[in-house]
Amino acid sequence: MARVAVIGGGISGLGTALMLGRRGHSVTVFEQDPREAGEDSDRDFFHWGRPRVPQAVQPHSLLAPVRTVLLAEAPDVYADVLARGAREYHEFDWFDGHPPHRPGDEDLVTLRTRRIVLEAALSAAVRRERTVEVRRGQRVHALTLAEGSPARVTGLRVGAEAYPADLVVDTSGRRSPVPAWLAAAGCRPPVAESHRSGIAYLCRWYRLRPTGPRGPGRVKTGSAAAFALAGVFPSDNGTFAVSLVLSTTDPTRGALADPAVFEAVARRFPATAAWLDLAPEPQSAVLAMAGLDNRWTALSDGDGPVVTGLVNAGDSLIHTNPTFGHGVALGLLAARHLATHVERTAADPACYHAWTAQALRPWFDAQVTADRTSGQRLAEGAAASDRRAAALALCAFDDPVVMRARAQVRHLVRTAQDAYGTDEVDRHLTSWLAAHPDFAPKHDGPTREQWDALVPG
Repeated sequence: MARVAVIGGGISGLGTALMLGRRGHSVTVFEQDPREAGEDSDRDFFHWGRPRVPQAVQPHSLLAPVRTVLLAEAPDVYADVLARGAREYHEFDWFDGHPPHRPGDEDLVTLRTRRIVLEAALSAAVRRERTVEVRRGQRVHALTLAEGSPARVTGLRVGAEAYPADLVVDTSGRRSPVPAWLAAAGCRPPVAESHRSGIAYLCRWYRLRPTGPRGPGRVKTGSAAAFALAGVFPSDNGTFAVSLVLSTTDPTRGALADPAVFEAVARRFPATAAWLDLAPEPQSAVLAMAGLDNRWTALSDGDGPVVTGLVNAGDSLIHTNPTFGHGVALGLLAARHLATHVERTAADPACYHAWTAQALRPWFDAQVTADRTSGQRLAEGAAASDRRAAALALCAFDDPVVMRARAQVRHLVRTAQDAYGTDEVDRHLTSWLAAHPDFAPKHDGPTREQWDALVPG
């Protein structure tokens, strides 16, 4: 059995440790924050300052791989997440009834919850695992390396204390210090690719009133203007988030930090207005997140692994702008692969690097491409011009065949090209367009003039 050291105790680190521990491996997790998610989700979510994890208080919709990995690897954790208030939402729930079943339909499920609920359930499970130890409040300062070509990571250091390991897994996030440590040690540098997203996020949390409805009925969760997006994230225990997305260059972005301005603007989008009309109780200030990159950091180059005895996962490996919500899903997929192949990876990580390039890299590339298009559109306030693509988005809410393709893309089952590029989807979209001959791409959100009238100059 392998001795594994995990740097970082977030969701990817805890998931990796749990899956390894349940296979009998000895795992030590080093997390510099002394606090962990506990039983009071509201306290931890709203009152735990985590400046290194800005996404912790942003809304999440956990995609199908989160559910499928947990059901396969840790069904007790999944049951705990549901017991803590998370809710399942199948993509076909939009319709009055589900269409005839096809293999794989059962997995097209979003888990609606705040991130802290999953984090708390993983923390509780890890505490029960006898082969896993979590050392909180301990920041890793360096790696220990043995000479070779390439060098081998043999463990890590916390202060003056050394911890040997057969494999070190870096899950310390998008600001991982590991690349700098490798460079300082004279190793070949990791291959890092970074693309600035140019997109800013602002959200505010609300709670539905106990005696009121549980939601506005069948209302889409997203709306758009030419220069901004708005969305609702139904979550656990009656909470939901209203989110606004716009270009980082938008001159009105700072004014949206005022809750009154934020809400006035959000009420101009049909999706968010429907939820705000339920008179929910505000739970937070307006929470902003910006300055995000899409970043891929490979510990391998054209000559192979830059070191052995070390791999990365989660945001240390692949950090994507959260528009598509891929982060937690990709982190747990990597955790499962590592747990399944840990001894082989510890001996030679080349196969792990090849797997990440094959299984995870396509989703990174898709995010980069989408952000390049949407970032430019938001910055320019350009109207949608592709009639067929715009029709595809609307058709999904009328046609279960197109909704299935949309869900497969959303839940990382198939790429957009594969899911939408079938004769069946083409026939259904063509039929929808024939039934809507006057369809033209348009936005359901405010005009720029209406927006600016609500935002102080």
